[in-house]
Amino acid sequence: MDNNNKITIGLFIDTFFPMVDGVTAVVDNYAKRLVKYAYVIVFAPEYPTLEYDDETLPYKVVRCKSVRVPFVDYMWPLPEIDSDFKKELDKYHLDIVHIHSPFGVGRAGIAYAQKHNIPAIGTMHSQYKKDFKRSLKLDVLADSFTERAMKVFNACDECWAVNKEVGRIYFEEYGYKKMPAVMNNATDMMPVEDINEAKDTINKLYNIDESDHVFLFVGRINKLKNIFFIVESLNILKKTHPDFKFKMLFVGSGQDEDELKEYIADNKLGNDIIMCGKITDKPLLAKHYARAELFLFPSLYDCSSIVQIEAASQKTPAVFLRGAATAAEITDNVNGFLCENDSAKYAEKIFNVISDTSLYNKVCENTFNDLYINWDDAILNIYNKYLEFIKNK
Repeated sequence: MDNNNKITIGLFIDTFFPMVDGVTAVVDNYAKRLVKYAYVIVFAPEYPTLEYDDETLPYKVVRCKSVRVPFVDYMWPLPEIDSDFKKELDKYHLDIVHIHSPFGVGRAGIAYAQKHNIPAIGTMHSQYKKDFKRSLKLDVLADSFTERAMKVFNACDECWAVNKEVGRIYFEEYGYKKMPAVMNNATDMMPVEDINEAKDTINKLYNIDESDHVFLFVGRINKLKNIFFIVESLNILKKTHPDFKFKMLFVGSGQDEDELKEYIADNKLGNDIIMCGKITDKPLLAKHYARAELFLFPSLYDCSSIVQIEAASQKTPAVFLRGAATAAEITDNVNGFLCENDSAKYAEKIFNVISDTSLYNKVCENTFNDLYINWDDAILNIYNKYLEFIKNK
């Protein structure tokens, strides 16, 4: 803490801009709000083949050397062999460390906290064992990598899970030392001021009829998100209810984009499904959520995606799969909708929800009241928790 009574916070993450994913968005929202109260430094890997100007950010970023991981978009950070990174890290007098991943940069954060006897917080964003099983193919290797990750989390003074189901998974299945506290994600998206103008904008942008039902997905166009399940369900919906007119908007980009387009064409849904590409204009993205009647999010991979909170900011309820970690805060037909992992049942759920106007309107209101959290409020709470940890340590 300096003479101005400002603390210095180190946020440690193993993937960062120019890569954009949910964890990157969380850390960026932490950092750009925490600078109102404290000095903030984000420690992250470099991306030597991609251009990005860290000077455009309102907080300090320190990068470490990294290598590309084959067949995926991510870099593997190497802080332990980067002498320049070590020198840069050692020159800062951090008051608290907050890691957002348990790998190279996260481990460097824990090592710094232990060396300087300062508190270390960890946030559990992902179901790492699922990731390891999918990429490593062998359960024994997945278990070994999970154990290594858990050693890092168990070295923290406290860990936060993004919802209660993720906390349960880490405590009961992964071996975390106690039940983690829950720290929900939030969004910086505000409700649109003119709902009719928002809907009209999207209708004109994509040539959508005012009477068409509109459904939405926002995120990486990646099989991990179960996006092909959405197309399969909509194909069934169209066949079982041919008079039900809808448009499906996929907002985002990713490695499976071309394959998804082919799948849409194979299912003869080219006139019903629109690939919108990546949208970085936040007010325009908010209008997409506002126009949509349902946010279709059958992901079994996500833990607590920010996009579902963005949808809630516009009173747009989501349809999840029952038992998904990202649906932990959802009560069916109350603040969202749950369905079995079956495309025919998912299609029928969509139709029944839209057909029941009274239920739908009630859930829209509850979605906003129960699930919408603004980052400004969330970060003030987190900053006060940081102060408590520093005081107690």
